[in-house]
Amino acid sequence: MAIQPKNDVDFKDRISTVDAKGKRKWIYALKPEGSWYNYRSYLSYFYLLVFFVLPFLSINGSPIMMFNFPKAEFIFFTVLFTPQDFVMFGLAMLTFIFIIIVFTMIYGRLFCGWVCPQTVFLEMVFRKIEYLIEGNANIQKINDAKPMTLERGVRKFIKHSVFLFVSFLISNTFLLYIIGKDEWLILVSDPFKYHIIGLISILVFTLVFYGVFAFVREIVCTVVCPYGRLQGVLVDNNTLAVSYDSRRGEPRTKHKLEEQQGDCIDCNLCVAVCPTGIDIRNGSSQLECTQCTACIDACNMMMAKVKRKPDLIKYASVNNIVSNRNFNFTPRIKAFSGILLTLIALFVYILATRTQLDAVVLKVPGQILQTNPDGSVSNFYSLKLTNKGRKTLPISLSMEDGIGSIEFVGHKVDSITGSTKLDCLFFVRLEKDQIKEHKRKLELLIKSKEKVLARKDLIFVEFL
Repeated sequence: MAIQPKNDVDFKDRISTVDAKGKRKWIYALKPEGSWYNYRSYLSYFYLLVFFVLPFLSINGSPIMMFNFPKAEFIFFTVLFTPQDFVMFGLAMLTFIFIIIVFTMIYGRLFCGWVCPQTVFLEMVFRKIEYLIEGNANIQKINDAKPMTLERGVRKFIKHSVFLFVSFLISNTFLLYIIGKDEWLILVSDPFKYHIIGLISILVFTLVFYGVFAFVREIVCTVVCPYGRLQGVLVDNNTLAVSYDSRRGEPRTKHKLEEQQGDCIDCNLCVAVCPTGIDIRNGSSQLECTQCTACIDACNMMMAKVKRKPDLIKYASVNNIVSNRNFNFTPRIKAFSGILLTLIALFVYILATRTQLDAVVLKVPGQILQTNPDGSVSNFYSLKLTNKGRKTLPISLSMEDGIGSIEFVGHKVDSITGSTKLDCLFFVRLEKDQIKEHKRKLELLIKSKEKVLARKDLIFVEFL
């Protein structure tokens, strides 16, 4: 059995960011240094580059990614999804949930510490700006305990001004993902009075992001985010996580004694670098731990200084530390993985077999029928087409078995470009000798060259 840490008694009864009086304890996290932090930095730089550049990229005029909620248009890697794809949306959401479940069972909360937008922006953008302007965490803590001075006031003003500017950039980037670069360019180039709602939206989101990254910070991870709660029922002793090897570390001692003691010298550097203020030595399953690996770098640096083996804190499961057992694909993981693979296969099948063209035909309100001078009868319809592919499709409309003719109102529809919607109006006209009953069902064919892409039933109303 592993030796339990000294302070393993009451840490679960308190929150790391709240003191005994219930007041918030501000986290002054030291900047980590080491290989794990370097890997996180490289990944974050790539992440930020993709985040800020992606909404400006397009292929054949179609954005690579766009989530236009007001218009219910969603583009993933230039493929257009509409409300008609609600089955795919539901399946995609269910698949995403199971990806989270399986990933968490195996790797714990690694997503939070490495690729979560909250962590990336806070630790790799806003925290680094803070270090640059106000100094490292120890200097910040000492200065904040002193009365305000002019120099510190100027530094804080500059810091919060930069925070607001970065928050403004982030809010504009999110808006780009929603409305696309073309509408965004119109929004920022036109006078404000023409886009009051858009301007208010940008300002509101700017203030929200500023408030989160300047003041709320780690509380998002420890209190607000539901994923932290979810991991409590998914992780077990087999899950890989940032863990303290208590067999090596205990009993702790601050001094080198003749009798062999544990490797932990109780320097508390692992606590000082933690962005949520926890002590990883209390266990790897703590709710506040985001698996950011900062404590691994801090401990390895200290172990090197005292000439002891690295990885006193390491990325491993409890089973690996206690009994040297390697990771095992348990029946629970296999079961959930099987469900996940089934969902992925079903999603890929539906995606591969769905039609490239969506069509919705409706009778125009208020227009029942029209009797022409030659005795023929016309009904008025509207057609909404959505091209979900990237290529332009040639389009032609015709009636099944040649019953009736089609007359467009305005320009004739003969093509539709990729990843776009198209609305048009048309009459279906029946000659006098084709009129046989008061109401009948006709079939509209929507073709691309000779291939029938869609068949739509029409209700045609006549006077006998």
